[in-house]
Amino acid sequence: MNNWSESLLKESGYRIGNCLIESVDLSMRDHGCLDMTLCLSGQVNVCFGGYVLGKGYLGAPDDFWEGSAAGLEYIMRIMDVVGVESFQDLKGKYVRVAHKGFGISVRIIGNITKEKWFDAESFFKDKREQRDD
Repeated sequence: MNNWSESLLKESGYRIGNCLIESVDLSMRDHGCLDMTLCLSGQVNVCFGGYVLGKGYLGAPDDFWEGSAAGLEYIMRIMDVVGVESFQDLKGKYVRVAHKGFGISVRIIGNITKEKWFDAESFFKDKREQRDD
């Protein structure tokens, strides 16, 4: 997983913005999978997340369900970066986001005051590569 700092992000062409986590959604309502989305507002208004964390839907047969260790770690890492011990405490917290402009997905969030970042894209890329080894 990429180990970012604010200066490295800026050198790589990212802009940094502060955002409030307006809402948190952990659901399996779409596409037969579990995903988590943080809706952020502030210097940019974006949703962060949308990664498949597991398979399942209401009424799914027993052989369809599949959890993901990477999905659980993803949620835990977001909680760590934001600085909360309880999932429901994410809502109302401030974060920094690294983005490359309008229309580009936000894949990196950071703690509002500490030099601590989470790069979701490189996290899942590393997990896929570990599986393929």
